[in-house]
Amino acid sequence: MKKIEAIIRPSKLEDVKNALLKAGCKGLTVSEVKGRGVQGGIVERYRGREYIIDLLPKVKIEIVVDDANVEKIIDLICENAKTGEFGDGKIFVIPVEEVVRVRTGERGKDAL
Repeated sequence: MKKIEAIIRPSKLEDVKNALLKAGCKGLTVSEVKGRGVQGGIVERYRGREYIIDLLPKVKIEIVVDDANVEKIIDLICENAKTGEFGDGKIFVIPVEEVVRVRTGERGKDAL
């Protein structure tokens, strides 16, 4: 099993969430986060003054999937989160040793 963490633009969350649901991926965790990547931030002007915003609002989606579905989920997220501009985000894939469903005690793939 693998944990997929995708950090994307907040404006793309609904597109990605709906695509994941259509693909049969029902369980996910979403967190509002702030960060910066290659672009380093943006410069905004307000009332004649410049402000550097170096931590931009993003959304982090966390999903645990079977190894066989990793590439499919990555492709789906990329397809639905991409704008072609700096700041589209990143996807991280992390090994998961065990999953336990608290309610039933099921383990492994059965707990997904």
